[in-house]
Order: sequence, then C-alpha cells, then structure tokens
Amino acid sequence: MLSRLSDDLNADAATIRGVVERLTPAQRHGFRPLPTPLPLVPSIAQTFDGLHLDGRDRELLLALAVCLDDVLDPLLEFDGRSAAEIAAASVGDHLLMHAGRARFADTRLAIWVRATTCAAGTAMVHGRLSAVFRRRGDRVSADWHRARASLVGDPGTAPELTLIARQLTEAGYPDRALLLAREASEHAVGDARDEARLVAGASAVGAGFAAEAAAWLGTLYPHGSERCRLAGLGALLVAQTLMQGAVPEVDPTAVRPGTADEADWRHWTRAAALAAILCAERGDRQGMRTWLDALRDGATRIDAERELRDPVVALSWLLAGDRDVDGVTGPGPVSGGMLRTLRAAVEGDIDLALRLVATDDSTFSGGPDPFVPGYELSPVVRAYRAVVEVLLLMWRGDIGIARDRLIQAALRLPIALPFAGLGVVLARRLDLAVLGELGPFARSLTIALPAGVKIDLLVDRGIHSFLAGSFDDAAATMRLWSDLGSPQAAMAVPGLDELVLIGADGPAPVASIEPPELARARHLQVRIATAGDGRWRTESEEIREAARTLSSPFARARVEAMLGTRDAIRDDHSSARIHLQYAERLFELSGATAWARAIRRRLDRLDAREGSIVPALDPLSACRSAWSLRLTARELDVAMRAVRGAANREIGAALSVSVRTVEVHLGRVFTKLDVRSRVELTVLAHRTDQHL
Repeated sequence: MLSRLSDDLNADAATIRGVVERLTPAQRHGFRPLPTPLPLVPSIAQTFDGLHLDGRDRELLLALAVCLDDVLDPLLEFDGRSAAEIAAASVGDHLLMHAGRARFADTRLAIWVRATTCAAGTAMVHGRLSAVFRRRGDRVSADWHRARASLVGDPGTAPELTLIARQLTEAGYPDRALLLAREASEHAVGDARDEARLVAGASAVGAGFAAEAAAWLGTLYPHGSERCRLAGLGALLVAQTLMQGAVPEVDPTAVRPGTADEADWRHWTRAAALAAILCAERGDRQGMRTWLDALRDGATRIDAERELRDPVVALSWLLAGDRDVDGVTGPGPVSGGMLRTLRAAVEGDIDLALRLVATDDSTFSGGPDPFVPGYELSPVVRAYRAVVEVLLLMWRGDIGIARDRLIQAALRLPIALPFAGLGVVLARRLDLAVLGELGPFARSLTIALPAGVKIDLLVDRGIHSFLAGSFDDAAATMRLWSDLGSPQAAMAVPGLDELVLIGADGPAPVASIEPPELARARHLQVRIATAGDGRWRTESEEIREAARTLSSPFARARVEAMLGTRDAIRDDHSSARIHLQYAERLFELSGATAWARAIRRRLDRLDAREGSIVPALDPLSACRSAWSLRLTARELDVAMRAVRGAANREIGAALSVSVRTVEVHLGRVFTKLDVRSRVELTVLAHRTDQHL
C-alpha cells in the first residue's frame, strides 16, 4: 500500500500521511484497494493553489488522469495538437512524454485535476475518449469510458466490461480487472449484475484484497444464481479464511450443486480443494480430511482424479507434515510447481528447489493449473512463490539475501497472506537475525495481519533478548512459549532452539516441514546440551565432525556457538575461542550480522574474563535461567541455595522440607548436571553465569 502511495503521490511524505489518515483501516492494511481517485488532501490543494489552466489544457490533463494506460497517441487524437506543440505549450511543463508514453511530471496533479473538475466536465471527457478509442478499435477502453461518461445507468456496457475484467484477471492484472468489474456492476441488472459481482470478487482475491473479495462475493448469497454462487464458492472460502485466520466451518455437502451440470460440479470440487489446502496450512487435519473427502467425491464426478485430486491430496498431506506423500504432481504453478519445490526441499535438495522456483517453464509460471484456474499469474500466487523462495534461502543459510528478497516482494505482493502469515514470521525472524530488532517492514507487515491470523511473537521476543545478552529474559520467555504449547508455523523457521531443546518434557516439537539438514543441526544441539562432562570429550569430537557436514552457514554457526559456550563453561578457553570464532565468521557469511555481533561480544567477554554483559540483581541469574531448562522448580531452588553456601539443614528450614528431602533433590541435581559435589556445582554455576 505504501509503495503504491509513494508512486501516486510523488513520494511526498506530508501528502502520504494526509492520504493515509483518510483511508479506512481495511485500505491501510491492504484488505481493500485504495480509492480511485485518491482524496484531495490539503497538501495537494496547497501545491497547486496558484495553478491556472485554460479549458483545453485542463481537458488534456484530465484525459491523461482518467485513461486506463499512458499511451500517447490517443491523447494526441483527443487534444488535436502534436506532441511537439503540447511540449512547447505551458501544459508541457506538467507532462513527461517519451517513446510514445505520457505521464504527469508530478503525479499529485492527476488527483488535483480530477477533484477540481465538475462531474459534467469529467463525463464529457470520458465521452470524447470513448469515441477516440472506438475509432482506434480499442473496445476495452471505449466501453470503459462510455460507462464512466454515463450519468445514469448504461446496462449495455456491463457484459463487455465484465468479460474484459475476467480476461484481465486471468492475465495477471487483477487491480485493473477489479476497476472494470466494479464499474460493470454499477450498470448491470439481473444475471449480468451477479456475473459482474462474481468477477469483482474473483479479481479482488487474486489481488489479495480479502475484505473486498468477501464483500463482493457475499452479495451472491443467498439470492444470486446457483451458477454464480458455486463459481464464487472457492474464492469466498479463501477470502473469509484470510480474514478470519481459519477456514469457515461449512459442511461441504450443504453447498453441493443441486444439478448435474459438470461446470457447477467442477467449481464445487475446486472449492473443496482450496479449503483442504487452507486447512492443511493452518494445521487443521480434521477439516482437511473433510474437504479432501469432498474433493474425491467431486473429482470422480468430473473425471479429474489425476489432474486435480491426486496433486491436491499430495500437497495437503505434505503441508500437514507427511513426508511420505506419493510422487504425483500436477501442471501449473501450485499443484505442480509448489508441490515439486517443497518435495525437493524436504528431501534435502534445497538447491534443486530454488532452481525449480526460478525456472519458469517447470514451476510457478507454468501453464494452466486445474487447481487455481485463472489465478496462475495473480499477485496472490506470486506471493506464495516469493514466500517459498525466501523460506528456501533461509533454510540454505542465506539470511541476508533472504531478507532482501522478502523486502522486494513486500513492495509489490501481498506476502502476509500465504501459509497463514508465514511471510510475516519470516520478515520478523530475518530482521532479528540481521538487525537484532524488528525493522519497519516487519513491523508494518505485523500490523497489517488480519485480526484472525495468529503468529507466534514470544520466540521473537526471546531471540531479541538472547541477541542483546539478556539470557535470563530469553530463557523465561521461551519457558512461557513452551508452557503455551510451543506454537509455531507449519514450515520450520529457525527460532531459539538453544533454549528449548531440553525442557522437562523432552525435545521441542518439530515443525511440519523442514529439510533434513535442519533436523540434523537440531539433533547436534540436543547432544551438546545434554552430554555429561564424563563423556564430553568423546561426544564433542563426534559433534565437531558432524557439524562440518552442515552446508548452511547459519545452521552450522549456531552449532559452533553452542560448542564454544559449552567449552567456555568447562573452562576450556582455547577450544571455546576457536568455536566462537568459527561461529562469528559463519554468521557473517550468512548475513546474520546481529548473531555475529552477539558472538563477538561473547568472545570479548571470554578474552576479558568479565561477567555478564547485562548486570543483574541476582549475580547468578543467567545460571538460574540456564539450569531451569534441566531442573524442576524445587531442584533449581535447592541447587541455587547450595551454590550460595547454605547448609542442607538451612535449605530444609527455608523450604519447609526435611534434610533427607534436600539430600534427594541435591542428588538429582548432581546427576542431571553431571557434577559430584557441592564444590563442582558451585564452580559450574559461576562458569555458566560468566559465559552466557
């Protein structure tokens, strides 16, 4: 939205702020399109307050402002002057003409001209433009301007505008399609109005305007024709899911076609396929199974088992976390391209997956897709492609590149919508990895999420604290995250595994989709965190060798950082320094500069043999946070009191337990932390606090 406003408002900050204040929340968040024209705000009025235009020049500027494109020749025919004559006239100062194109020197002038021209004057210009385009054989523009010129309804323009809007949607121009379909609906009557509303809703879905789509398609229920209701069912389910965060609770049998018409059954079957995928993205296996049953029923009726049913079933189960899906695939960008790409990634070949994303003829830009017919080139499908590419880059360890790609995509695509907000999760994690905090893009995308879409924020807070050196706050945050059920995205996004690997209930749950290398790296981190001192020498050698096989610099850097920290706690500073230096360089290689800075601070602390970066009231707060991941609350309390020198009798009196109970707790503490005495426990506590 801000990118479009910047283009339309000459990148003037005051004007952008003024226009944003006039927008509805849905428009500000990208759920509805921006108004056409944009509102005349005081800063625009003041800019052109002294501008005086004669009638001919005003009409020329107004014609440029209301045309669907910027081709120069129709404007010259409309005005009657040559390009050279216009350039030499005073109006030429306000135009940029080059290579047969014309545009405003200051885009804000288009808003001012439209706002300061009366309705009759605007209608007259539209009428003249309609005649120009009809003589030139451009039926699209001719019918558009004819409809805009009509001060009363003109039903004759609606069918052609609706047809053109449908073609524009399929060609990947849903914004313009929505403009035409909206105009058609204002003139159409009867079945033609239902058709125009259907196309308007479909184009809005393709553009990512979820609230707009739901509003248009909702008008078809309950009084629209059954054909239009079924044709719009899939798009309506998508729009409502994007806004609500969950697939609507609809019984598929309640919306089944009441006729034997194959087209109606095909629309219903595609709607079932869309609902199944949306459920899978959100981890709703029960809903996914219900809609897959409907898909199988419909596919049998329309003989679409191979082209539609099989690839959608495979993609649904893959998104739900089943890696043993059949090797089927379909044509087009989603049932073919996305399925092949994700399958390659989970099988361990991320480079192949990235090549599939980039290869037009085999993936996302391929031919017609029976799953999403007419949407193959839409911004929403391209947003799915962009999010998948960024995720693959992150899995490969190219953190800096992934962040740059995501920012570029966010400027032109609705990346907050795919995979239940995965694009927003990626934006936040990438900002934290590079900046150490949330940047403007991540914050804006988070605000723009629909209210019903929930993403995990606790892990981000934990990462922020961890990178800032507040280990105790990070550990407390991750404990709360674990207590809340460890919510996470359907696809693995690197979080803060260092602090959630060895909780009281065992290893943290694994996300649905991840490449094997991420699982191997997490397994190495578990081994580092759980290995006792007695077997550390042997264990560490095996872990070091295994870490060298990790191709992702980011994943390996985190393993090296844990190795270095573990060695530092054991007072093996030479080995710790080597691993931490490896980690720093690998983080820098991946572009994760915030992680590299955190390791540099750890190295500086190791060299200076200083305490914690962040002073705390509790001198052993970092140690308490670290041990809390391995000890029960009562064991932790006993251990910390013992470290501070309290005798067993004193501990028992303070906790209102017997001395024998204290001894039992201390025995469990010694076993879990692999120490043999209070002295070793105290030494371990201070080393742990020093190096975290």
